[in-house]
Amino acid sequence: MNPIHTTTRLLGSAAVLCLSSLAWQAQAQTVTANELNVRSLAATCANCHGTDGRAVTNSTVPSIAGMPAAYITEQMKAFKSGARPATVMHQLAKGYTDEQIVTIANYFAAVKR
Repeated sequence: MNPIHTTTRLLGSAAVLCLSSLAWQAQAQTVTANELNVRSLAATCANCHGTDGRAVTNSTVPSIAGMPAAYITEQMKAFKSGARPATVMHQLAKGYTDEQIVTIANYFAAVKR
């Protein structure tokens, strides 16, 4: 086979693979800015409450995945105001607006336990 033909075929195949990859990436990047904001807020809880709010087994920190949004919101606002004492949460909760607390609560309420 002609070396030029072989090179052309290889380059053509590589181009098809690259274009396929770009198309797949474009589909994967259809996450909205709002969804990214919600995910980033929820990710701030992962260090203590585990990935997607599922704490490590036998942890003293509760899992928050699947808890009712109203309960999470109530507890976060209690931490924020100082009505509920804590070692860390009362400080962390002060960093969120009430709207962000509701967003976080809704996110974890929607996660299956």
